Amino acid sequence: MPLYKEQGVVLRSAKLGEADKIVTVMTHGAGKIRGVAKGIRKTTSRFGARLEPFTHVSLMCYRGRGSLDTITQAEIIASHRHIRDDLALFAAGETMLEAVDRVSEEHERNTRLALLLLSGVRALDGVPSDPAAVAESFMLKLLSLSGFHPALTACAVCGRPDPELFDAGQGGAVCPTCAEPGAGYVSGAVLRMLHELALSDLGEAGLAPASDERTRKEARGILYGFAEYHFERRMRSVPMLVRTAP
Repeated sequence: MPLYKEQGVVLRSAKLGEADKIVTVMTHGAGKIRGVAKGIRKTTSRFGARLEPFTHVSLMCYRGRGSLDTITQAEIIASHRHIRDDLALFAAGETMLEAVDRVSEEHERNTRLALLLLSGVRALDGVPSDPAAVAESFMLKLLSLSGFHPALTACAVCGRPDPELFDAGQGGAVCPTCAEPGAGYVSGAVLRMLHELALSDLGEAGLAPASDERTRKEARGILYGFAEYHFERRMRSVPMLVRTAP
């Protein structure tokens, strides 16, 4: 069972037995890994709070014969504790972690995705005024990285500018000529907002003045509906994000 060293962001953890945990980490070089941290739930554990979600950690692991590795050492690079201390930051961060967990495969290297996640949690740890906007900008970048970026400035089918409808199954915004029966109306303001968020730096996305509430809600519904369509499953973190967002 070879020993290897990695660093990454903790996505989640689950109890195992009386004292252990299974920890899922999006690493820079090994992709998503799941490892057993033995004795982590004991009060005397040397791991302590080092393997909490959002934490950027350096790990020493043994490769397991099955799907689980064994985490033997963990050192904190950055705790990102501000995210855990604020509900709006936490809700935005949970959306990021869940999305990365959905699209990543175990032990499949995806350095760009790992770095995107690290940029996202760093942006939230900076306590932006609009954490939800950071999560939305992150989601658009993740969709693009995964090959599912929605068409926002031109018809997804024919390329005609200023589309007026939106259909996740057709790839995003579409014109009336190309739209299938399930397409719904979308305002130009919503498409412009999503396009701006897609282009925004994550560190700046949460600092921009918020759009009007109606546009924000419509854009959020379209974005997460599109993501869930292409992820082929519901995102459990979105309702909490909606409750805490502007």
